[in-house]
Amino acid sequence: MSKQHAGVILRIYPGSLAEELELVPGDKIVSINGQELRDIIDLSFAMADEEIDLLIEHADGEQEMISFDKEFDEELGVEFESAVFDGIRNCANHCYFCFVDMIAPNMRGSLSIKDDDYRLSFLYGNFVTMTNMGPADFKRIEQFHLSPLYVSVQCMNPELRAQMLRCKGAARIAEQLDNLEQAGAEYHTQVVLCNGLNDGEELERTIREIVARRPHAQSLAIVPVGITKYRTDPFPLTQFDAAGAARVIDQVEKWQRKIQQEEGRTFIYLGDEFYLLAGREVPPSEFYDGFPQLDNGIGLTRNFINDWEKTASAADRYEEPVYLDVVSGTSVAPMLEKLASSLAKDNLHVRIVPVENDHFGHTVNVSGLLTAKDIMRKLDSLEGRRTGILIPESALRSGEDIFLDDVTLQELQAHYPEARIEPVQGGKDFREALSGWTTYHKDRQGETAYTWQSNAGYTKNIQY
Repeated sequence: MSKQHAGVILRIYPGSLAEELELVPGDKIVSINGQELRDIIDLSFAMADEEIDLLIEHADGEQEMISFDKEFDEELGVEFESAVFDGIRNCANHCYFCFVDMIAPNMRGSLSIKDDDYRLSFLYGNFVTMTNMGPADFKRIEQFHLSPLYVSVQCMNPELRAQMLRCKGAARIAEQLDNLEQAGAEYHTQVVLCNGLNDGEELERTIREIVARRPHAQSLAIVPVGITKYRTDPFPLTQFDAAGAARVIDQVEKWQRKIQQEEGRTFIYLGDEFYLLAGREVPPSEFYDGFPQLDNGIGLTRNFINDWEKTASAADRYEEPVYLDVVSGTSVAPMLEKLASSLAKDNLHVRIVPVENDHFGHTVNVSGLLTAKDIMRKLDSLEGRRTGILIPESALRSGEDIFLDDVTLQELQAHYPEARIEPVQGGKDFREALSGWTTYHKDRQGETAYTWQSNAGYTKNIQY
């Protein structure tokens, strides 16, 4: 078996079976009971046996067979460098709206990975187009019960979909969804909505056909296309303005009311940015049916507000004045301002600092794509006292204190020695930081350090 098909161990969990077997980070799992492993799915099923022959390759290249007995449900207790051992299946499409193609140059390589791997869809909720899938893939989905999956539909008009994805095979979307259903898989769907392209009557058709695929189709998310200043694709795309966003909301609400009357749930959800752009309140919690597409930016604003409201404010009073600057993307700044102003606390002074994204372009308005240089540019322009700075944790690489422009959190802190800097993620953190700044500290240790960049036209990180 080739080395690239081995699972490289990143971390050993304390007290685990792997620790007992004296495995160490850097060891590679080559096979289990003679079975070659393509990914952690194969590994999980292979480890279900009670008698295990584990072939390990150590960092020096030496291979060792370790044989042992285990309980049926006992896990190995390791974290791997990648969930797929044979390499991430790359996207072969050339979509009009591909956000990965709009990433700024000279940024870390992981941001430019265009994955379209159904295994990562099952494991992590990444959206896939299915244009690179064949009969063997659907057979494996059925064999291992890989459900639910997450599918980027974009539109159900086959000719238009092939055009938008620049892939002839994209026209087979209905057939591919049929294949998923025949494999027994449920799936969540997404439409990256492009102004004047797959909206209007095309969106109406897409909604109608996806709604007809219930119950295999579990949900439909509609998110607005994101465009950065680095987009070079010759096909013209424009983002929605406030009036356009309002039209989309009105169109979709008719379907939402219909489905709610039919089965008591919403099923179709709009990205938060539509509501923020149109100046409308985001829907209440019950509208989101348990937030099935929260990681896709669907309901993050409402979830943030809910977490804020459920969190009790610290009872202590500030004896000395506290001046906090709260850094955010421009889209969520009004919501943060409203929440902060509702927290009456003596000696607490909160300033919301919406940062325009010079790095990617001002059309990118989410917090998760802010760079340290843009944050510093904005903060340096402000006068007044500053006790602390709250930054969106989503702007930091998962598991590491590094911004997208490779500036570290420590370097940002050194630039503002007079103010303590703390990351904030979610409404709970936000309220605890404002109400109990003297003791607030966000421990980010233990987070997964490896994530995958999804090939979507919309950045999912609209949250603070």
